[in-house]
Amino acid sequence: MRSIIRVLSSTRELWPFYLGIIVCSVAVTGAALLTPFVIKAATDHVVAVNQGTASGVATVVWLAAALLAAELATTLLSNIGGYLGDTMAARLRAIMSARYFAKLLSLPQRYFDDELTGAVINRLSRSITEVTGFLNMFANMFFQMVLTVVAVLAVTAYYSWPMALLLASIYPLFLWLTTKTSTRWQAFESEKNRELDLAGGRFAEVIGQIRVVKSFVQERRELAGFTRHYDSTVQTTRAQSRYWHQMDAGRRAVLNLLFFGIFSILFVQTARGAFTIGVMVLLIQLVTMARQPVFSMSHVVDASQRAVAGSRDYFRAMDELSEADVLPALPGAPAAAGAVDRRSAEIELDGVSFGYPGGGDVLRDLRFSIRPGEHIAFVGESGGGKTTLVSLLLRLYAPTAGTIRIGGKDIADLPLEDLRAGIGVVFQDPSLFSGTVRENIAYGRADATDEEVVAAARSANAHEFISAFPQGYDSPIGERGLKLSGGQKQRIAVARAMLKDAPILVLDEATSSLDSRSERLVQQGLDRLMTNRTTLIIAHRLSTISAVDRIVTLKDGRVDEIGSPEELAATDGIYAQLLALQASSTKRDRKRLQEFDIRA
Repeated sequence: MRSIIRVLSSTRELWPFYLGIIVCSVAVTGAALLTPFVIKAATDHVVAVNQGTASGVATVVWLAAALLAAELATTLLSNIGGYLGDTMAARLRAIMSARYFAKLLSLPQRYFDDELTGAVINRLSRSITEVTGFLNMFANMFFQMVLTVVAVLAVTAYYSWPMALLLASIYPLFLWLTTKTSTRWQAFESEKNRELDLAGGRFAEVIGQIRVVKSFVQERRELAGFTRHYDSTVQTTRAQSRYWHQMDAGRRAVLNLLFFGIFSILFVQTARGAFTIGVMVLLIQLVTMARQPVFSMSHVVDASQRAVAGSRDYFRAMDELSEADVLPALPGAPAAAGAVDRRSAEIELDGVSFGYPGGGDVLRDLRFSIRPGEHIAFVGESGGGKTTLVSLLLRLYAPTAGTIRIGGKDIADLPLEDLRAGIGVVFQDPSLFSGTVRENIAYGRADATDEEVVAAARSANAHEFISAFPQGYDSPIGERGLKLSGGQKQRIAVARAMLKDAPILVLDEATSSLDSRSERLVQQGLDRLMTNRTTLIIAHRLSTISAVDRIVTLKDGRVDEIGSPEELAATDGIYAQLLALQASSTKRDRKRLQEFDIRA
């Protein structure tokens, strides 16, 4: 329950709801406890009237009115408490969801490398639903249940302490038996949650790439795999439920024996004249009131176990080190905007090495510098570390050795937001969001004016096709831009980078998947974008990098050559070999060219 307590302590702003629910619970308990006493008084009066020791029915009518008042009060107060509980649960869900999303946004790239997107989403839905559902039940039931038990035990003890002792022994005995059940139940629940997360993860992947699934006719295989995960949860649930209900049957049998003892004492003492009929009716109702919380406790315990299992997954993510902890800036590092500007946008790599966890180094001892405004292209075999280099520059990962400096400053000393604000990236995959054209172009500058958005689109050769849409810049583009062609998406991505207007630009194979016409239009936009910017280009066509200032070739994760296109063309290095392969028409040479991510 430590994790549930942690949830409550981290949402202290909801204390008015907690307090309101407790007050309502106390009031409901008080009103509910009046009912047995009113019925006792009515029973004794009716018996007295029948025996001739009392007369009149006015008293009975007043007692019936008192019973009505108590029931109405119980109804009103329980519904007020229920409203507060529902609202509290909704507020709690909103708070936990926002914190979870904020945490995910702060986590380093390596966390997402190891997680399925759908599993992350499924964990949010499952964990928070189970936690808030339990707390809603807990708020609406627990305090009322505890207060009822205490009051019932106190009144019962007044009339018969042996009955009160038997009644009191029920609760610790039930909790002890339930605790013995909990450990194994939690193991079953964790196993189910793993399968559900895998199913949810695959579900999101398939829906996100439904065109691929359909084009390869893999609907049946995907459905079979998805169903297999859920079938596994069914098998686990059978074992879990069988175990739980076997233990529950044992618990209930023990409780039934204890209640048998309680009712035996009650009936025998009444038969011997120790209690009046009214007192017997009172005690029967009190025992019944005490009995209900015991059996309700199994539902509370069941919900609490689900909540504990769910909250563990939630807090496992919440306890992950954020990006600022994994990639810390030095204490006191300036947070001023403009940490990177055009005049000081010199990039230096000094002995930089990097390897992903569980693998060898992808980059080894890189040493070179890029002057402000210089255009540099990177060439190397597929998997040679070109894209990894971009990730290091953006501090999505930290080098395992060496230093990267911009404008003479170690990027580890710069606030992450300032560093990334100074770098614009156009990826091979344009990575657009659902929404309108305008929203996507202005993604990096939400305060951009309409004129600025249109100017960026014109520079990217996108204004013409955008204007042809029925809603123009307010046209929705669908999830990931599915309503746009590849060239249209890429030109919007270029416009987005133009509007960001960062002094450093990274082009990660920005036109590699486009047809010739689209490539030409996108390349014209890129040429405008590169003007007066320090630009790093991951090469995909040799023709598009022939005009760069220098080329850096990478081999086995190391710098092989650095020089202008003319200089490297005259050597026997990678670039010269690629030029020769491109000029060749043999299948072998064409295949070799593709190994370098180079298209003819």
